[in-house]
Amino acid sequence: MDADTDELSPLGRRGTLLGRWEPLSRSLGRLPITMMMTSLLLALGIVQLTFQIGNSIYRTVVWTEDTRATQGRIAGLQHDVQVLQDAEKMATDPAYLEQLARCQGFVGGKETVVVATNAPANPGSSCDAVRLP
Repeated sequence: MDADTDELSPLGRRGTLLGRWEPLSRSLGRLPITMMMTSLLLALGIVQLTFQIGNSIYRTVVWTEDTRATQGRIAGLQHDVQVLQDAEKMATDPAYLEQLARCQGFVGGKETVVVATNAPANPGSSCDAVRLP
């Protein structure tokens, strides 16, 4: 019964409160330095993680802008390719070449030239120049 009362006693097995406090005070004396180092490492980790997240967001925004700009350039180049292909097809079409010659003032070999006094100065939309890239 004496052993049971020693374990439940606030003084502990050594018989004094100071005897119990001594090992605890040594471990508590080391605790603040360990806690400070852990807090410092944690703070550095948080700073690094914040930087990495910010850098990833920045790269994502820049990549998205570059992708949109590149897609715009690709669409413009595809349009230019289509215009060039259409111009190549029209260059071999006799009806288009005849129309183009008429817009420039040429007439056929068997045709008679008639000049209208009230003719418009602008020949019309069929003679508009096609922009080639």
